[in-house]
Amino acid sequence: MIDKTTHPAYQRLRLSLRQLEVFLATARGGSTRAAADRIARSQSAASAALAELEAALGCELFDRIGRRLQLNENGRALLPKAQALVDQAGEAQDLFMHEHAAPLRVAASFTIGEYLLPRLVSRWTQLHPKSKIHLRIGNTSEVIDAVAAMDVDIGFVEGSQTHSDLVVQSWGDDEIVVIAAPGHALAQQCATTQQLAQATWVVREHGSGTRQITDEWLLNNLEQVRIGFELGSNEAIKRVVAASDGLGCLSRHAVEQSVADGHLIELQTRLPKARRKLAIVLHREKKLGRGATDFLAHCRAAAAF
Repeated sequence: MIDKTTHPAYQRLRLSLRQLEVFLATARGGSTRAAADRIARSQSAASAALAELEAALGCELFDRIGRRLQLNENGRALLPKAQALVDQAGEAQDLFMHEHAAPLRVAASFTIGEYLLPRLVSRWTQLHPKSKIHLRIGNTSEVIDAVAAMDVDIGFVEGSQTHSDLVVQSWGDDEIVVIAAPGHALAQQCATTQQLAQATWVVREHGSGTRQITDEWLLNNLEQVRIGFELGSNEAIKRVVAASDGLGCLSRHAVEQSVADGHLIELQTRLPKARRKLAIVLHREKKLGRGATDFLAHCRAAAAF
Protein backbone atom coordinates (compact mmCIF):
# COMPACT_ATOMS: atom_id res chain seq x y z
CA MET A 1 0.00 0.00 0.00
CA ILE A 2 1.24 3.50 -0.90
CA ASP A 3 1.87 5.87 2.00
CA LYS A 4 0.28 9.10 0.75
CA THR A 5 2.08 11.15 3.38
CA THR A 6 5.52 10.33 1.93
CA HIS A 7 4.96 9.36 -1.71
CA PRO A 8 6.01 12.25 -4.04
CA ALA A 9 2.93 11.90 -6.23
CA TYR A 10 0.65 12.69 -3.29
CA GLN A 11 2.65 15.41 -1.56
CA ARG A 12 1.14 18.87 -1.89
CA LEU A 13 3.28 21.94 -2.37
CA ARG A 14 4.11 23.54 0.97
CA LEU A 15 5.73 26.67 -0.40
CA SER A 16 4.08 29.80 -1.71
CA LEU A 17 5.36 32.49 -4.04
CA ARG A 18 4.64 35.07 -1.37
CA GLN A 19 6.96 33.27 1.05
CA LEU A 20 9.71 33.11 -1.58
CA GLU A 21 9.24 36.78 -2.38
CA VAL A 22 9.73 37.64 1.30
CA PHE A 23 12.76 35.35 1.48
CA LEU A 24 14.43 37.11 -1.46
CA ALA A 25 13.65 40.57 -0.12
CA THR A 26 15.06 39.59 3.29
CA ALA A 27 18.23 38.19 1.70
CA ARG A 28 18.74 41.50 -0.06
CA GLY A 29 17.73 43.79 2.80
CA GLY A 30 19.16 41.88 5.74
CA SER A 31 16.01 42.08 7.88
CA THR A 32 12.28 41.50 7.70
CA ARG A 33 11.75 45.24 8.21
CA ALA A 34 13.79 46.00 5.08
CA ALA A 35 12.00 43.18 3.27
CA ALA A 36 8.62 44.64 4.21
CA ASP A 37 9.65 48.01 2.77
CA ARG A 38 10.83 46.39 -0.49
CA ILE A 39 7.64 44.47 -1.16
CA ALA A 40 5.11 46.86 0.43
CA ARG A 41 3.98 44.60 3.26
CA SER A 42 3.89 45.02 7.01
CA GLN A 43 6.87 43.77 9.01
CA SER A 44 4.65 41.35 10.92
CA ALA A 45 3.37 39.86 7.62
CA ALA A 46 6.92 39.54 6.29
CA SER A 47 8.13 37.89 9.53
CA ALA A 48 5.19 35.47 9.48
CA ALA A 49 5.80 34.53 5.82
CA LEU A 50 9.48 33.85 6.49
CA ALA A 51 8.67 31.74 9.55
CA GLU A 52 6.12 29.75 7.53
CA LEU A 53 8.72 29.12 4.80
CA GLU A 54 11.34 27.86 7.26
CA ALA A 55 8.72 25.66 8.98
CA ALA A 56 7.62 24.22 5.62
CA LEU A 57 11.24 23.42 4.69
CA GLY A 58 12.15 22.18 8.15
CA CYS A 59 15.29 24.30 8.43
CA GLU A 60 16.45 27.81 9.09
CA LEU A 61 17.56 29.89 6.12
CA PHE A 62 19.31 32.72 7.97
CA ASP A 63 21.79 33.16 10.79
CA ARG A 64 20.45 35.67 13.32
CA ILE A 65 23.23 38.11 14.15
CA GLY A 66 21.69 40.68 16.46
CA ARG A 67 18.86 42.22 14.46
CA ARG A 68 20.45 41.29 11.17
CA LEU A 69 19.58 38.23 9.13
CA GLN A 70 22.37 36.70 7.07
CA LEU A 71 21.93 33.83 4.62
CA ASN A 72 23.26 30.52 5.91
CA GLU A 73 24.15 27.45 3.85
CA ASN A 74 20.48 26.48 3.44
CA GLY A 75 19.52 29.99 2.38
CA ARG A 76 22.32 30.18 -0.18
CA ALA A 77 21.19 26.86 -1.66
CA LEU A 78 17.60 28.09 -1.94
CA LEU A 79 18.41 31.56 -3.29
CA PRO A 80 18.86 30.80 -7.05
CA LYS A 81 15.86 28.46 -7.16
CA ALA A 82 13.68 30.99 -5.38
CA GLN A 83 14.81 33.78 -7.69
CA ALA A 84 14.05 31.70 -10.79
CA LEU A 85 10.57 30.78 -9.54
CA VAL A 86 9.65 34.35 -8.62
CA ASP A 87 10.97 35.63 -11.95
CA GLN A 88 8.91 33.06 -13.88
CA ALA A 89 5.82 33.90 -11.85
CA GLY A 90 6.33 37.56 -12.69
CA GLU A 91 6.58 36.72 -16.38
CA ALA A 92 3.38 34.67 -16.19
CA GLN A 93 1.59 37.53 -14.49
CA ASP A 94 2.80 39.98 -17.13
CA LEU A 95 1.13 37.87 -19.82
CA PHE A 96 -2.18 39.23 -18.66
CA MET A 97 -1.07 42.72 -17.70
CA HIS A 98 0.20 43.74 -21.15
CA GLU A 99 0.10 42.56 -24.75
CA HIS A 100 1.85 39.24 -25.06
CA ALA A 101 3.00 36.69 -27.56
CA ALA A 102 0.48 33.93 -26.74
CA PRO A 103 -1.30 33.37 -30.08
CA LEU A 104 -5.04 33.82 -30.48
CA ARG A 105 -6.55 30.80 -32.23
CA VAL A 106 -9.14 31.73 -34.86
CA ALA A 107 -11.05 29.53 -37.30
CA ALA A 108 -12.95 30.91 -40.29
CA SER A 109 -14.98 29.50 -43.14
CA PHE A 110 -13.44 29.84 -46.60
CA THR A 111 -15.21 33.00 -47.76
CA ILE A 112 -14.43 34.87 -44.56
CA GLY A 113 -10.97 33.38 -44.09
CA GLU A 114 -9.82 34.02 -47.66
CA TYR A 115 -11.43 37.38 -48.44
CA LEU A 116 -12.42 39.25 -45.27
CA LEU A 117 -10.16 38.30 -42.37
CA PRO A 118 -6.73 38.66 -44.03
CA ARG A 119 -6.84 42.46 -44.08
CA LEU A 120 -8.33 42.57 -40.58
CA VAL A 121 -5.63 40.26 -39.22
CA SER A 122 -2.93 42.22 -41.05
CA ARG A 123 -4.15 45.49 -39.58
CA TRP A 124 -4.43 43.92 -36.12
CA THR A 125 -0.85 42.67 -36.14
CA GLN A 126 0.37 46.08 -37.30
CA LEU A 127 -1.39 47.70 -34.34
CA HIS A 128 -0.52 44.90 -31.89
CA PRO A 129 2.80 43.38 -33.01
CA LYS A 130 3.09 41.21 -29.87
CA SER A 131 -0.38 39.72 -30.28
CA LYS A 132 -0.26 36.93 -32.87
CA ILE A 133 -3.16 35.29 -34.69
CA HIS A 134 -3.19 31.64 -35.76
CA LEU A 135 -5.86 31.46 -38.48
CA ARG A 136 -7.34 28.12 -39.51
CA ILE A 137 -9.54 28.03 -42.63
CA GLY A 138 -12.13 25.32 -43.34
CA ASN A 139 -15.76 24.96 -44.30
CA THR A 140 -18.49 26.10 -41.92
CA SER A 141 -19.02 22.64 -40.42
CA GLU A 142 -15.32 22.33 -39.62
CA VAL A 143 -15.26 25.75 -37.95
CA ILE A 144 -18.33 24.89 -35.86
CA ASP A 145 -16.70 21.63 -34.74
CA ALA A 146 -13.41 23.37 -33.86
CA VAL A 147 -15.14 25.97 -31.67
CA ALA A 148 -17.34 23.33 -30.02
CA ALA A 149 -14.25 21.26 -29.18
CA MET A 150 -12.43 24.39 -27.88
CA ASP A 151 -9.66 23.77 -30.40
CA VAL A 152 -9.93 27.46 -31.28
CA ASP A 153 -10.94 30.57 -29.36
CA ILE A 154 -13.16 32.26 -31.95
CA GLY A 155 -14.95 31.14 -35.10
CA PHE A 156 -16.26 33.11 -38.08
CA VAL A 157 -18.86 31.45 -40.30
CA GLU A 158 -21.44 32.04 -42.99
CA GLY A 159 -24.65 30.08 -43.05
CA SER A 160 -27.10 29.08 -40.35
CA GLN A 161 -25.38 26.01 -38.92
CA THR A 162 -24.85 26.04 -35.17
CA HIS A 163 -24.27 23.81 -32.15
CA SER A 164 -25.89 23.57 -28.73
CA ASP A 165 -22.60 24.50 -27.00
CA LEU A 166 -22.10 27.66 -29.04
CA VAL A 167 -23.23 31.27 -28.93
CA VAL A 168 -23.79 32.82 -32.37
CA GLN A 169 -23.42 36.59 -32.79
CA SER A 170 -24.29 38.49 -35.95
CA TRP A 171 -21.23 40.01 -37.61
CA GLY A 172 -22.00 41.23 -41.15
CA ASP A 173 -23.94 40.71 -44.36
CA ASP A 174 -23.18 38.90 -47.59
CA GLU A 175 -24.83 38.21 -50.93
CA ILE A 176 -24.54 35.17 -53.19
CA VAL A 177 -24.20 35.94 -56.91
CA VAL A 178 -24.13 33.87 -60.10
CA ILE A 179 -20.85 33.98 -62.02
CA ALA A 180 -19.87 32.93 -65.52
CA ALA A 181 -16.99 33.18 -67.97
CA PRO A 182 -16.98 36.44 -69.96
CA GLY A 183 -17.67 34.50 -73.18
CA HIS A 184 -20.60 32.50 -71.78
CA ALA A 185 -23.71 32.26 -74.00
CA LEU A 186 -25.80 34.01 -71.32
CA ALA A 187 -23.27 36.73 -70.60
CA GLN A 188 -25.01 39.49 -72.57
CA GLN A 189 -28.55 38.92 -71.31
CA CYS A 190 -30.64 38.52 -68.17
CA ALA A 191 -30.89 34.76 -67.74
CA THR A 192 -34.35 33.27 -67.23
CA THR A 193 -35.13 30.56 -64.72
CA GLN A 194 -35.62 28.13 -67.61
CA GLN A 195 -32.14 28.87 -68.94
CA LEU A 196 -30.63 28.50 -65.47
CA ALA A 197 -32.41 25.17 -64.99
CA GLN A 198 -30.67 23.86 -68.13
CA ALA A 199 -27.22 25.13 -67.10
CA THR A 200 -24.41 23.11 -65.53
CA TRP A 201 -23.55 24.35 -62.05
CA VAL A 202 -20.20 24.43 -60.28
CA VAL A 203 -20.80 24.49 -56.51
CA ARG A 204 -19.12 24.12 -53.15
CA GLU A 205 -19.04 20.86 -51.19
CA HIS A 206 -21.66 19.80 -48.62
CA GLY A 207 -20.84 21.24 -45.18
CA SER A 208 -20.01 24.62 -46.68
CA GLY A 209 -22.13 27.61 -45.70
CA THR A 210 -22.05 28.74 -49.33
CA ARG A 211 -23.37 25.34 -50.46
CA GLN A 212 -26.16 25.50 -47.91
CA ILE A 213 -27.54 28.80 -49.18
CA THR A 214 -26.87 27.84 -52.82
CA ASP A 215 -29.03 24.73 -52.46
CA GLU A 216 -31.83 26.67 -50.79
CA TRP A 217 -31.70 29.46 -53.38
CA LEU A 218 -31.52 27.39 -56.54
CA LEU A 219 -33.82 24.53 -55.48
CA ASN A 220 -36.51 26.96 -54.38
CA ASN A 221 -36.47 28.86 -57.68
CA LEU A 222 -35.51 26.39 -60.42
CA GLU A 223 -37.27 23.29 -61.69
CA GLN A 224 -34.00 21.39 -61.59
CA VAL A 225 -30.37 22.00 -60.67
CA ARG A 226 -27.79 20.15 -62.74
CA ILE A 227 -24.58 19.95 -60.71
CA GLY A 228 -21.49 19.29 -62.76
CA PHE A 229 -18.79 19.89 -60.14
CA GLU A 230 -18.60 19.96 -56.35
CA LEU A 231 -15.37 21.65 -55.28
CA GLY A 232 -13.77 22.34 -51.91
CA SER A 233 -12.68 25.94 -52.40
CA ASN A 234 -13.89 29.21 -53.86
CA GLU A 235 -10.75 29.63 -55.96
CA ALA A 236 -11.24 26.23 -57.58
CA ILE A 237 -14.82 27.14 -58.51
CA LYS A 238 -13.70 30.43 -60.07
CA ARG A 239 -11.06 28.68 -62.16
CA VAL A 240 -13.45 26.01 -63.43
CA VAL A 241 -16.16 28.56 -64.26
CA ALA A 242 -13.68 30.81 -66.08
CA ALA A 243 -12.55 27.87 -68.23
CA SER A 244 -15.94 26.30 -69.01
CA ASP A 245 -19.59 26.95 -69.76
CA GLY A 246 -20.57 26.16 -66.15
CA LEU A 247 -22.20 28.66 -63.81
CA GLY A 248 -21.09 29.20 -60.24
CA CYS A 249 -22.65 30.56 -57.07
CA LEU A 250 -20.29 32.37 -54.72
CA SER A 251 -20.13 35.24 -52.28
CA ARG A 252 -19.83 38.68 -53.79
CA HIS A 253 -16.77 39.13 -51.54
CA ALA A 254 -15.16 36.10 -53.19
CA VAL A 255 -15.65 37.22 -56.79
CA GLU A 256 -15.40 41.01 -56.80
CA GLN A 257 -11.69 41.11 -57.69
CA SER A 258 -12.05 38.51 -60.46
CA VAL A 259 -15.01 40.43 -61.90
CA ALA A 260 -13.08 43.70 -61.70
CA ASP A 261 -10.13 42.06 -63.49
CA GLY A 262 -12.39 40.75 -66.26
CA HIS A 263 -11.73 37.07 -65.57
CA LEU A 264 -15.37 36.48 -64.63
CA ILE A 265 -18.70 38.26 -64.98
CA GLU A 266 -21.59 38.52 -62.55
CA LEU A 267 -24.47 37.02 -64.49
CA GLN A 268 -27.73 38.96 -64.44
CA THR A 269 -30.69 36.71 -63.61
CA ARG A 270 -34.37 36.88 -62.69
CA LEU A 271 -33.72 35.10 -59.41
CA PRO A 272 -34.53 36.91 -56.15
CA LYS A 273 -31.57 38.25 -54.16
CA ALA A 274 -29.77 35.66 -52.05
CA ARG A 275 -28.59 37.38 -48.89
CA ARG A 276 -27.15 35.82 -45.78
CA LYS A 277 -25.65 36.77 -42.43
CA LEU A 278 -22.06 36.30 -41.41
CA ALA A 279 -21.55 35.35 -37.78
CA ILE A 280 -19.09 35.01 -34.93
CA VAL A 281 -19.35 31.76 -32.97
CA LEU A 282 -18.05 31.33 -29.41
CA HIS A 283 -18.19 28.48 -26.92
CA ARG A 284 -20.71 29.10 -24.11
CA GLU A 285 -18.29 27.96 -21.42
CA LYS A 286 -15.12 29.62 -22.70
CA LYS A 287 -13.92 32.76 -20.94
CA LEU A 288 -12.26 35.06 -23.45
CA GLY A 289 -9.10 36.85 -22.44
CA ARG A 290 -8.40 40.50 -23.12
CA GLY A 291 -6.62 39.74 -26.40
CA ALA A 292 -9.61 37.83 -27.79
CA THR A 293 -12.04 40.48 -26.59
CA ASP A 294 -10.00 43.27 -28.19
CA PHE A 295 -9.65 41.33 -31.45
CA LEU A 296 -13.43 40.81 -31.62
CA ALA A 297 -13.96 44.54 -31.07
CA HIS A 298 -11.47 45.20 -33.88
CA CYS A 299 -13.40 42.89 -36.24
CA ARG A 300 -16.80 44.26 -35.27
CA ALA A 301 -15.63 47.81 -35.96
CA ALA A 302 -14.91 46.73 -39.56
CA ALA A 303 -18.16 44.78 -40.04
CA ALA A 304 -19.54 47.24 -42.59
CA PHE A 305 -17.82 45.53 -45.51
